[in-house]
Amino acid sequence: MAAGRLDRKVALITGSDSGIGQATATEFAKEGAHVVINYLHDAEGAEQTRQAVEKEGRQAVVVHADVSDEEQVGLLFDEAMRSFGTVDVLMNNAGVDASGKQVAELPTEVWDKALRTNVYGPFFCCRRFVQLRTEAGGGGKIINVTSVHEDIPNAGGADYDCSKGAVRMLTRTLALELAPLKINVNNLAPGMVLTPFNQAAIDDPKLLEEQVQSIPWKRAAQPAEIARLAVFLASSDADYVTGATYVMDGGLMRNLGQGA
Repeated sequence: MAAGRLDRKVALITGSDSGIGQATATEFAKEGAHVVINYLHDAEGAEQTRQAVEKEGRQAVVVHADVSDEEQVGLLFDEAMRSFGTVDVLMNNAGVDASGKQVAELPTEVWDKALRTNVYGPFFCCRRFVQLRTEAGGGGKIINVTSVHEDIPNAGGADYDCSKGAVRMLTRTLALELAPLKINVNNLAPGMVLTPFNQAAIDDPKLLEEQVQSIPWKRAAQPAEIARLAVFLASSDADYVTGATYVMDGGLMRNLGQGA
């Protein structure tokens, strides 16, 4: 049962039209938060998120914005402020997946897209959020969604792996810089989650069964499981938690050395 841990808070969640972002918007609403829903391509998904938030009795506004574009990020926050007058929680969730291209064949424009979305996006959003929270006298929560691939390299995933490692260090640096303002900054590093990033496995039970064999729990996570940890990090329960990485992977990273 929800405990109202985010009552009267306003959360801005990038990429909240599906997957972890959509699930987090719903869980935040259950805990009392109003939500700024951001999307790039999936307007229908964003509308479904809005309906889920409003079903919980909370308010939502949907904003189309490409987080890789500095100007659009500014407009995203402007709309959030017009709608709610504040932003208390920022969750940087929008991202693009690995290209599957090894470095020798990785086009510059593909590399740039990953870095612009997965690194510049959180940077632009964090910078604007900090400016707003400074004007408000401090306080607030930043949650950056990374991946187990901030640590685990994957052939064909240099663009994704490097971007997630960079955001982990952005998180840790911000934790030091923002401690005087009492702004908590942490990151979530999921393993395999049943989101559109893993649509092929969702659609093919045999493929899914094969892919989860390296996970000790022998299953992928549901988006809501990641979202419930995000609720904790967004709440006052986590007021003394900053600069931390929370890995949710069913034991995957502990299992990688087995059988060597």
